[in-house]
Amino acid sequence: MQTIMTNAIGEFALRPVDPEGDAALLHRWVTDPKSSFWMMQDATVEQVQQEYQRIQEHPHHDAFIGLVDGTPCFLTERYDPAHVELVGLYDAQPGDIGMHLLCGPTDTPRHGFTRAVITAIMTALFDDPTVMRVVVEPDIRNTAVHRLNATIGFREIGPVQTPVKTALLSICTRDDFARSVGTPAANAVAQQTYPGAPADAVAHLQPRAWADANRILVTKALSEFSHERLLSPARVEGEPDRFTVTSDDGSAAYSFTARRMALEHWQIEEPSVTCRRDGQTTHGLDMVQFVLDLRASLGLSAQTLPVYLEEIVSTLSALAFKLSQPAPTAADLVSGEFQQIESAMLGGHPCFIANSGRIGFGAHEYQAFAPESARPVHLVWLAARASRAHFSSCRDTSYDTFIRDELGDQLDDFHAQLRARGLDPADYTLIPVHPWQWWNKLSVTFAAEVAMGHLVVLGESSDDYRAQQSIRTFFNSSQPTKHYVKTALSVINMGFMRGLSAAYMEATPAINDWLADLVADDETFTSTGVGVIRERAAVGYHPVHFEAATDRYSPYRKMLAALWRESPVAGLASGERLSTMAALLHVDREGRSFVGALVAASGLSSQEWLRGYLRAYLVPLLHSFYKYGLAFMPHGENVILVLRDGTVERVIMKDLAEEIVVMSEETTLPETVERVRAEVPHELQLLSIFTDVFDCFLRHLAAIMDDEGVLSESDFWREVAGVSAEYQREHPELADRFAEFDVFADDFALSCLNRLQLRNNQQMVDLADPAGALQLVGTLRNPLAAYRPADLLVGAR
Repeated sequence: MQTIMTNAIGEFALRPVDPEGDAALLHRWVTDPKSSFWMMQDATVEQVQQEYQRIQEHPHHDAFIGLVDGTPCFLTERYDPAHVELVGLYDAQPGDIGMHLLCGPTDTPRHGFTRAVITAIMTALFDDPTVMRVVVEPDIRNTAVHRLNATIGFREIGPVQTPVKTALLSICTRDDFARSVGTPAANAVAQQTYPGAPADAVAHLQPRAWADANRILVTKALSEFSHERLLSPARVEGEPDRFTVTSDDGSAAYSFTARRMALEHWQIEEPSVTCRRDGQTTHGLDMVQFVLDLRASLGLSAQTLPVYLEEIVSTLSALAFKLSQPAPTAADLVSGEFQQIESAMLGGHPCFIANSGRIGFGAHEYQAFAPESARPVHLVWLAARASRAHFSSCRDTSYDTFIRDELGDQLDDFHAQLRARGLDPADYTLIPVHPWQWWNKLSVTFAAEVAMGHLVVLGESSDDYRAQQSIRTFFNSSQPTKHYVKTALSVINMGFMRGLSAAYMEATPAINDWLADLVADDETFTSTGVGVIRERAAVGYHPVHFEAATDRYSPYRKMLAALWRESPVAGLASGERLSTMAALLHVDREGRSFVGALVAASGLSSQEWLRGYLRAYLVPLLHSFYKYGLAFMPHGENVILVLRDGTVERVIMKDLAEEIVVMSEETTLPETVERVRAEVPHELQLLSIFTDVFDCFLRHLAAIMDDEGVLSESDFWREVAGVSAEYQREHPELADRFAEFDVFADDFALSCLNRLQLRNNQQMVDLADPAGALQLVGTLRNPLAAYRPADLLVGAR
């Protein structure tokens, strides 16, 4: 008998199965209706005995009876997946062990029992120092087990077809298990405890990782600040490809080798960057000192400088954390799962330097909630008095239907809690909340609302969620076809407090219905396959006292709101995979790009691959602008790629209600959707393509493909021009618009993102006048101008 652990449930122990002596007990368990996924419903006692006799004699398979306080309560099997169950179905590694679990059916279930059982089994498996990973393959329909597995660190790899079932292959590493059961993200915050020893919070801050993070960020800063003309690199005499940036006081010089590319892009060789201070070459690079050296050039005021430095240090820490973790290669990601790709991103926003500020997070909260931590998160649910809350939804659902679909049986528990307090569930609206927001903001700032019963705490979600790159949006990892949840989060990140406006939430579903109809009814949109994932429901709470004291842009009005966005997983066809578009700019630790790996996997020429991507991504954006005066915010995290065999089949747009704008007065909008219309000066309207698409995304993609030898920069922009021209030829009815807003114009205004953040890193855009906040510095030569087709010269300006 092996005792594994003792906890509040009891003492857990294991003993080997006795095929003859345990046959009757096991027969009762495996034939119970609740054990249907064990696939032995019709077995006799003799057949059960024979099966476990076979397992006992097998050199790579064992079975054990699990006891709690001496009573048999569960069955577990251990097997070598290289020889049993999964032979040839996945890439088995040394140190892999397979596991099966069956809890004995009972009429008196105990809360937390099943999780305690699987925790005990995993503890026993990892007690063997040769075991590195535990592999499971439950039936793909067994969603309850999938949710349970996720809570203790299993990551879903994908479906596999075994001889007897379609299974969901999932793997848990030793580290993932230790993090999940030793320091659960939600519980660590909820109990106000800190995960592990104090030193664990800074374990990733090692000299090598810190030095590498600084080199990456200084290189990026030199490139982007030079692109925005904040810095003016001087060419080194006699070295045509080497440049120098001198500090404000002349005491330091940063030198580097670079290629000048289209759109004034500086492609800097990272190893080439050096710093000389007072005539001596420094040891390594220091991003904080870099900012101090150039604070005047960067226009940092005494007020913005310390906050910007805090954001820089946080960004460095996030980079060091990523660099300290095992990482898949670019080639691995081609066959990677959607959320694996999401958490593997290294660089953050391609333009912003301080892109992981997250001011407000403690170290333990960073490890719990940052997307790169890839930790399961349980959202906190509140009940808000309906007279102070507003729920709105798309026309195909309602509050009761939607909340029931999202919460399932947990809704009954929440309603029971309200009734136990003498409250009527009909008088309350349920709202999901980011755990950080509850513990750090709402439980304090909204204390009066809680005391007066306007807000009631109900508990945590039973589903696990994973933070996305946008940090306040969560993917449901327990049930991937369910909705994303976007929550209010009062931390400062990339120049904004990341709250959600309750007032804005009211019109969100109506805007999404309108946009979905527009896309579905337009032949050009449907021919490209472009899709939108609607924000189907939204909820916001109105804190009446704070609303009386503030204007509509105040962060106090953005503390308690949420929206639910459709999951793209539900719309996938067989053979299709998902990836954030941001991954196209990802370069792995070996210098290999994800886009290069996709092109290689596709079997297409690089031009053919790019052309397919541009037809899927660029054409819908051109069409929405030219036909409707409609602009998206189509950066890498707002676009999801649907991939098949390495090629981009279609794209899906997200984050719609807050980040679309209609600039044309001729586009008819329902009254409930008028919020998205904005007066944008004529000369700035096409920046929605020039800046948001060409300068902020394609510029970086062109440089990566050229740098790796996948496709030359000139051929890249020739393809962009070709696809743009092809779209214009297909739509002669829009000729006047093409002439008025010329995508082949010689140049366009340089709109600078970092200048916005350097000017005001608390709120870099005035939401009352977003166009007026733009930082325009001269013009950029349009790379499409050189490739204007002759047949489109008529009407050109």
